[in-house]
Amino acid sequence: MKKLKWSWCLAFSCLLLAYNSHAQTKKRRMPPAMKQVVEDALSFSVRQYKHMAATLPEGLLPRTTAKDGSLMTAESRWWTSGFYPGTLWYLYEYSKDPQILAEANKRMQLLEKEQYNRQTHDLGFMMYNSFGNALRIAPQAAYRQILLNSARSLSSRFNTKVNCIRSWDHGNWQFPVIIDNMMNLELLTWATRESGDSSYYNIAVKHANTTLQHHFRKDFSTWHVIDYDTLTGQPVAKKTFQGAADSSAWARGQTWALYGYTMMYRETHHPRYLQQAVAVAGFLLHHPALPKDKIPYWDFNAADIPHAYRDASAAAVMASALLELSTMVKGKQSDAYWTTAEQIITGLSSDAYRAKEGDNNNFILMKSVGSLPHGVEINVPLSYADYYYVEALMRYRQYTGG
Repeated sequence: MKKLKWSWCLAFSCLLLAYNSHAQTKKRRMPPAMKQVVEDALSFSVRQYKHMAATLPEGLLPRTTAKDGSLMTAESRWWTSGFYPGTLWYLYEYSKDPQILAEANKRMQLLEKEQYNRQTHDLGFMMYNSFGNALRIAPQAAYRQILLNSARSLSSRFNTKVNCIRSWDHGNWQFPVIIDNMMNLELLTWATRESGDSSYYNIAVKHANTTLQHHFRKDFSTWHVIDYDTLTGQPVAKKTFQGAADSSAWARGQTWALYGYTMMYRETHHPRYLQQAVAVAGFLLHHPALPKDKIPYWDFNAADIPHAYRDASAAAVMASALLELSTMVKGKQSDAYWTTAEQIITGLSSDAYRAKEGDNNNFILMKSVGSLPHGVEINVPLSYADYYYVEALMRYRQYTGG
């Protein structure tokens, strides 16, 4: 009886969410100038990833550009492995190009074994961005099962005392949780919708609530890493790993938070998640260190601003999140999020950030920062910058009926 009641409530909640999302989402007009930017950017991305497909070594996935200028690749167990096939699926959705589809299918085969990987918290990035897009665009029962297995693997990292999913198994931490982990929760909310098993949804909500309670400062900026005591479930340290300092606002971390709580509001319709997304957006958009083109420095507190490196990956995540967030609020607030996203898309599509065809090791965007404190991936292309840029372009077309 409980399972039947839960299934009915779940179905009703999903219907209510769909209704509310439809009620709040009105098609915006695509100005001719933006139409040209978006269509040119997507057409370019299709061509550029065809070049990538032609040169990418067998059995590997693109990661970034190495210090010597060569292509740096990754195996399927690396956390960015799902972004390339996920981007290909978006580009296939746009172009219906059979070469793009063939490459997506080819590279996804490399990822299949990761559905059983319980040593990473990044299965959302790896599996949902790839197989999730595949299931949405070209449904297959096999994709569904791979995703359910992936959700089961991700859930195994949840600790009931901390009420979070453990991020890392390395380092001198008791139980580290990074803000990035918010991005992996969509796999779990999907798994509950698909299977009727509420445990996945409950884990996602508990993780989001614990993160909301402990990860944010009074100004709604976020620490990167919270280390929890596994006996008490309470934080014992608040640190950074990729930011300028423990007390700084690492740019991509702030955009992970913005995207994560926007997504969690869409998935649950809990008002506190919308409130948090709006608060994080306020921190980002009104920060005095945000450049005029809205493409952030790698850290909002970098010591060498205005000469600090920009992070195109943070900008791409922010643009995609702001587009969705604009559909959840009304009036001037909605317009502000929308126009900021337009500005970011336009900036990223310019020669300053978008590569020339055949250059940049066939990545789309230039000038992202992976981890400056560790001296890796500095002012280079990154596969996830491409993913969220293309996602933002596709969302823009979707919301304008383009």
